Amino acid sequence: MDADDFTAVLSEVRRFVRERVVPLEEEIDEKDEMPADIREAAKKMGLFGFALPEEYGGLGLSMYEEAQLMFELGYTTPSLRSMFGTNNGIAGHVLMVGGTEEQKADWLPRIASGEVLASFALTEAEAGSDPSTLTTRARRDGDDWVINGAKRYITNAPLADVFMVFARTDPDAPRTRGISTFLVPAGTPGLTVAPKDHKMGQFGAWTADVYFDDVRVPAEALVGGEEKGLNRGFGTAMGCIAHGRVHISSLCVGMAERLVDESVAYASTRRQSGKLIGSFQLVQGLIADSMTDYYAGRATVLEAARAFDAGTDTKIGPSCTKYFASEMVWRVADRAVQIHGGAGYMRGIAVERFYRDARLFRIYEGTSQIQQVIIAKALLGEAARG
Repeated sequence: MDADDFTAVLSEVRRFVRERVVPLEEEIDEKDEMPADIREAAKKMGLFGFALPEEYGGLGLSMYEEAQLMFELGYTTPSLRSMFGTNNGIAGHVLMVGGTEEQKADWLPRIASGEVLASFALTEAEAGSDPSTLTTRARRDGDDWVINGAKRYITNAPLADVFMVFARTDPDAPRTRGISTFLVPAGTPGLTVAPKDHKMGQFGAWTADVYFDDVRVPAEALVGGEEKGLNRGFGTAMGCIAHGRVHISSLCVGMAERLVDESVAYASTRRQSGKLIGSFQLVQGLIADSMTDYYAGRATVLEAARAFDAGTDTKIGPSCTKYFASEMVWRVADRAVQIHGGAGYMRGIAVERFYRDARLFRIYEGTSQIQQVIIAKALLGEAARG
């Protein structure tokens, strides 16, 4: 994107986030719902397709540009980003990375516009950190595929129009080689979405279990077709998740900026023993540590995004930045609550809400422990196997 155009996009998103969404954060948290007018505004701004190619109606942002956009979006409730995150990220990228030209032309324009909300159905009850152990199966029956199984914690499932479903198509193949991906529209007979989950935080972003009971889809629903997509879904998923790790890391940085701002504002106005608490050196230390964490996180994300765009690091970098940024924002959130004291433990206070919201970042898109394993194995090679 032209530099001036991108600067204009960032400015528009910043105004939208800070003037329209931030004032609604408490309402979104209490009602566990994103207002319809915010959803429509996001569509008009192109936020449902910012990472998708321009030829399909998206903004075509690079990873480096996307990271900067996510800094702005991360300044408010993460449920805003979640509303269109899967369209741009792990769901939309399934088609970008593995889809046929026909599948891209059919689905990506509608995904980019927000006409279609897509969900990424990979995680299962016993296949989370290691999705290669998934048990959902798809068997060929004439010209169709029949899918049976269940998925867990699927983002946007109650609202989704289409699911990118990962299923085992060759039970005899090695775990990572017998998995394929299917486009399954909502409403397909046998597909059931459970009631939405009641989570610790990130209210307004809905997740739910999804069940497949003899769900029948045509052969053309196989992402990539038989030649390109059969039994290659695991590689597609891992490519999408690597992009998602940089994406989520950027969101963590945006949230950390907001938490620093909240901490500074409170310490600059709250008095204790007749003094502003910002005059106490121990409070100053908490703020300095949080600002340093934020600064380091921002630099780490931007470097990982540059390398991702260049293709020089699409594995270690995304894992390093996801590990650091998710742990970083948790530390910053914890300090923000500490600075607020008893007020920080009360509902209705921004830092209390962000504290609950931040906890999830250390879990999804690969737990911190999984990132440690990925990083160490990539560096150690055979030595990691003993």
